[in-house]
Amino acid sequence: MVVMKFGGTSVKDPDAIRRLARIVAREQGISGVPVVVVSAMSGITDQLLDAVAAVERGDADLASQKVTVMRDRHRVAAEALLGPSVERDEVIDLLERQWRETAALLHAMAVLREVSPRSRDAVVAMGELASSHLVAAALTALGTPARCVDAREVLVTSADHGLAQPDLASTAARLHERVRPLVTAGTVVVLGGFIGATASGVTTTLGRGGSDYSASLFGAGLRAAEIQIWTDVDGMLTADPRVVHGARPLPSLSFAEASELAYFGAKVLHPSTIAPAVADGIPVKILNSHRPEVPGTTITAAPPLPEAPLTGLACKRDITVIDIRSTMMLAAYGFMRRVFEVFERYRTSVDVITTSEVSVSITIEDRRAIDDIVRDLSAFAEVGVETEMALLCAVGERLRLEPGLAARVLGALDEFPLRMVSQAGARRNLTVVLPQAHLQAAMARVHERFCLEAEPAGVGA
Repeated sequence: MVVMKFGGTSVKDPDAIRRLARIVAREQGISGVPVVVVSAMSGITDQLLDAVAAVERGDADLASQKVTVMRDRHRVAAEALLGPSVERDEVIDLLERQWRETAALLHAMAVLREVSPRSRDAVVAMGELASSHLVAAALTALGTPARCVDAREVLVTSADHGLAQPDLASTAARLHERVRPLVTAGTVVVLGGFIGATASGVTTTLGRGGSDYSASLFGAGLRAAEIQIWTDVDGMLTADPRVVHGARPLPSLSFAEASELAYFGAKVLHPSTIAPAVADGIPVKILNSHRPEVPGTTITAAPPLPEAPLTGLACKRDITVIDIRSTMMLAAYGFMRRVFEVFERYRTSVDVITTSEVSVSITIEDRRAIDDIVRDLSAFAEVGVETEMALLCAVGERLRLEPGLAARVLGALDEFPLRMVSQAGARRNLTVVLPQAHLQAAMARVHERFCLEAEPAGVGA
């Protein structure tokens, strides 16, 4: 069994959904009946969040207008894909009921003048629900028998709305109960990504980018042979092409390398995606729905080493560096606990940490609680803040295998004002922090010297 996940751009309009149908039919002819996971149509999740935000501002009319636009977009797509038929009328009626429910939820929030995390999840989930119903109907109409299964009946999660955690055992049990029999009978099952529900049936979401994570969870629960992530690029690249000219596709990389690149800014793959696949050793492929003939990127536990010294680069912009200095650190214990309790208190994730005898430097992306964090840290240390910084991460298995490679990479950056340098114990990545104004030039320098020295056989620049 293969699990195929299609992102928002792969279901954005009737033409995209027809391409999806051809890809699914081809896969069924090769490996048997797949399970399909879909995101909301591109832009829909943002529009749903905008509608919630409008309600929070007291603008219920604007929220209602946004629902009408989304409803009409799905109706037009259904009419284009299905043609005059009883099935088309049934699907359109189902979608109409769903968007009326969305409007009712938003109206209730407006009346109560309260938007809770639970109610926000209930609204935002509507994008994936609409998309999965539409894609299932389109597949059937185009010759591939399919059925939509509500992901909320399968993916069991915690009640942490907006960032729910999956219950792996319960999800696997429901997959075998509600999905596998349909696949065995020859029906393609279509599920919405990103959404789930608590054991008691309350709608939850996994967070932005969570559709990839859903696909990996479903793949692990069904013991799939492969998980395919279909997007609008030819696979993972050696660097972000918007930052580095000449970035090329990677034919393969390891689970560990993919995790590092995703966490440190590679946009193709959500950082959480491959964790369930890693646990079960399931290969993950990144493929382009606009160019299905391109082989894409295959992520496995132990791929062949690339000829280039580094596998790839990732970056994050708009990073904030927080410097914490105190003589209390010297020969003392408990200081670091006090530091990280502050970040935990304000639910702020930390990316990079460097330490000395009397100071700690930490990078964060989320600045929403920066004033509170600085105030609390200042109670026991001197605190400095630097903004407009960037993070550059070099990733590759050769970093841990070849002594001196990390020093060579740093040597290539000797003209740049590096603010922090970090290498994790696994030694697959080397991370530097520098002023954002220098990021593009630094990325280009490292990419040219260490990602393009030799290209893997059969891969063009």
